[in-house]
Amino acid sequence: MIQFFPSPTLTRYLAKLFVGRIVAVLLMLVLVLQALDLLSESGKILGVAGNDQSDLWRYASLRVPQLVARFLPYSVLLATIITLATLNQNSEVVAMKAAGMSAHQVLAPLLMTAALVSAISFVFNERIVTRSSAALKAWQAVEYQVIPKDPATRTNVYYRDGTNILAAGAVSGSGAATVMENVTWYRRDASGMVVEQLRSPRATFSNPGWKLENPVGFDVASTVRTELSTRVVAPDVTPAQVGITKVDPDAQDAVTLYRSIQAMKAAGRRTSELEGKLWHKFSGPLSALLMPLLGAIAAFGLARSGQLLIRAVLGMALGFAYFVVDNAALAMGNFGAYPPLIAAWAPFVLFALVGETVLVRTEE
Repeated sequence: MIQFFPSPTLTRYLAKLFVGRIVAVLLMLVLVLQALDLLSESGKILGVAGNDQSDLWRYASLRVPQLVARFLPYSVLLATIITLATLNQNSEVVAMKAAGMSAHQVLAPLLMTAALVSAISFVFNERIVTRSSAALKAWQAVEYQVIPKDPATRTNVYYRDGTNILAAGAVSGSGAATVMENVTWYRRDASGMVVEQLRSPRATFSNPGWKLENPVGFDVASTVRTELSTRVVAPDVTPAQVGITKVDPDAQDAVTLYRSIQAMKAAGRRTSELEGKLWHKFSGPLSALLMPLLGAIAAFGLARSGQLLIRAVLGMALGFAYFVVDNAALAMGNFGAYPPLIAAWAPFVLFALVGETVLVRTEE
């Protein structure tokens, strides 16, 4: 068996070259996109009384980790194209192949570097991006005003009561002491059409059900509005279900998200979308590992044949096609068309096979 990696000197040379291109492309993308994003949001931030330039820096510090996480795989792809095209243009690939190296050996230092980038990306997403996403979304939810200090209050929540829906503008407290405010209960028929609506400023747990205080009813068929003293609705909605907050997969690390999914399953809620996001926390960072394989077509072929640009474009097209298919698979998984495991991992496996096939068929 021929040694998979080339000589240590050549491995360090290619890895160093690749890392430099990744950092340069990533900095360029993040700086440009952050500047454009800040221009669109600065008016909203400074439009709030009391906000100043420090809040712009605060927004940028929370937004940059998201941009880095999102565009790191793109940076690896573009760095792959630039690195391999430059090596091909300077006939360095020809020299390496003339020395007896296979296409896989030429790519080995790049794949090793991409694997390291994937590991760093995973840790960065889990430790930094989740926290910045949670803080930024909480700030944006109050339209860049002061964030309320009571994190136990939840807003704009809804719960299923069989075929009916119980919605609340705000929920505070826990257990039997849970209180809902700005409550609306929708009674629906077997076809899902709303036939009655009850609105109440406040609701408390009455074991079972929720007692609406001074509710106002509206009958859809007769369009009659009725004021009531009290009424108990939603007997199937328990305080344990109410205690489960809305889960934001982008703001939770993998362990926390797994626990949230288990809690939602115990409450009888649909979790396929969250499961897909959980698996994608692992498959997403690994996308950087695919980029050298998908962009490898730019490394081979004679540069003087005039096909170097075409090969570079084909490698870029393969890389961007992966991102398109990956997002489409996640969307299909959210709709329930694909199982969560398939939605998260199928694009990675598919394009790994495509990249390896193209490499073997054209160069090996």
